[in-house]
Amino acid sequence: MITPRPLLSLIFFGLLASIRCMVASAANAPTPLVVGETFAIDSKVLGETRRINVYQPPGYAKSDLRVPVLYMPDGGIGEDFLHVAGLVQVSVGNGTMRPFLLVGIENTERRRDMTGPTDVARDRAIAPHVGGAPEFRKFMRDELMPQIKQRYRTTDESAIVGESLAGFFIVETFFLEPDLFDIYIAIDPSLWWNDHKLVEGAAASLYARPRLAKSLWFSSSEEKVTEEPAQHLADILRADAPTGVRWHYEKMAQEKHATIYHPAALKAFRMMLAPVAQDGAH
Repeated sequence: MITPRPLLSLIFFGLLASIRCMVASAANAPTPLVVGETFAIDSKVLGETRRINVYQPPGYAKSDLRVPVLYMPDGGIGEDFLHVAGLVQVSVGNGTMRPFLLVGIENTERRRDMTGPTDVARDRAIAPHVGGAPEFRKFMRDELMPQIKQRYRTTDESAIVGESLAGFFIVETFFLEPDLFDIYIAIDPSLWWNDHKLVEGAAASLYARPRLAKSLWFSSSEEKVTEEPAQHLADILRADAPTGVRWHYEKMAQEKHATIYHPAALKAFRMMLAPVAQDGAH
């Protein structure tokens, strides 16, 4: 049977219209927004798989630029990674911060990893397991940092930022293993942990390292539980910090524990991660 020409034309134009609709539909289909990269490390130190999220600063991907690294606990997509990545993007873009590679470490058991040992019963009541900070530092030093150096173009400079218990972990690392990072940023740190023993031992730790040359920035909110030990730490640093230690305490009485991270991080990045002045600059 021979198909009449008018019917063939109808079939052709019908198929053409369908193809156009399919092309238009594909063009308008939603696609994922990519803000970074993610990979997993099967950690022998921690005995578990850890998810790592990475944000590359503007201009990094299309250059041979080597950049320092900003590490952050609480670095999951559903945690603090996205809003800190936004701060890095804006700050690098407006010239108030040097380009840094942001490396977020997603939590599995946060209160275990962020805490040192404690003799206080109410501390142990907040989580089934505490005191895992030494292992978490070892994971960062021996497994995560070598992976970052292998995967990305980095300099030897590194910084770390975190809030609350992560802030406590950062201050503890500054005193116990200061060579792990160059710049320490602790936002409203939980220095009340273990009945303030970290702060009480701060002067002795500083005396034991007279040639220490690191940077520490920390802040506190309006809440006395974090403000009082932070002020005590600032008093100790004012009296006993080695001349090579660059430190700053930012009291942010207008902020609550739940609101301090973003404004404090912005202040810290502008002060501690600022662009290096060029010779002849005013």
